[in-house]
Amino acid sequence: MKTFDLSVIITSFHSRDKIFSCIESIEKGVKVIVIENSNDQKLKQEIETKYQNVECILSEENLGYGAGNNLGLSMVKTTYALILNPDVTLINDAIRKFFLSINNLEDFGVIAPVSHNEKYNNFNIAIDKVIKEVDSVKGFAMFLNMKNLKKINFFDDNFFLYFEEIDLCRRLKNNNSKIFIDPSIEVNHLGGTSHNSQIEKPMELSRNWHWMWSTFYFHKKHYGYLSATIKILPKLFSSFFKFIIFFITFQKYKSEIYKHRLLGIINSVLLRKSSFRPKL
Repeated sequence: MKTFDLSVIITSFHSRDKIFSCIESIEKGVKVIVIENSNDQKLKQEIETKYQNVECILSEENLGYGAGNNLGLSMVKTTYALILNPDVTLINDAIRKFFLSINNLEDFGVIAPVSHNEKYNNFNIAIDKVIKEVDSVKGFAMFLNMKNLKKINFFDDNFFLYFEEIDLCRRLKNNNSKIFIDPSIEVNHLGGTSHNSQIEKPMELSRNWHWMWSTFYFHKKHYGYLSATIKILPKLFSSFFKFIIFFITFQKYKSEIYKHRLLGIINSVLLRKSSFRPKL
């Protein structure tokens, strides 16, 4: 069995429905670290019993995506790492093609694959299939150069969910590290379904809260408080009026969604931490 100078990090939260397919798609000669944010002892036992190359770490709390990835990355001893969402599967020798790709590139920070799910594609796949340098990539699958990643201290774990990969790419580029998409490296990405289907409602509320919070935080971090406020104001008014409309028309679930959007905005503008966690 061939070994690879690569470690895979999978940060998951109640992802039993998807994570086994994800692990199965990874070559057995690759070290895999699963960061399970739900403290599921049974899942840890199942994974480590079934796969000799996988270590499952149970976080003491729900760390979110950025901090969960950072915990996994802190354990990496290889030159390269691959961040995967639990609803991603590697196809067509993706890892081997990554190692072919780096032979043709100068120093890089991130190389991203393309997804066969058009809705969640990294970019419109060009006919010429040429590697492209870009400003940022989606976070569902990212090959990382650990040397360059350590220079920027990994992900900003203030992001619980959303924008963490855009922020990472921004900081890498500011540190003269390049971001690429390689169309020869392919994955399947279901998109928005990393968790078990039974918890969809609380997860949707959490996504709406954090989408708003992270939108403000990202723009404040990179452009300043005033610019972030201008960016978020239309979303604030939209969320408020939609909450009122759905509340008075007794559309409870929709009113809950916009209530959570509104609360995410308010907390971010007041410079509070990203504290909301799905209630399960």
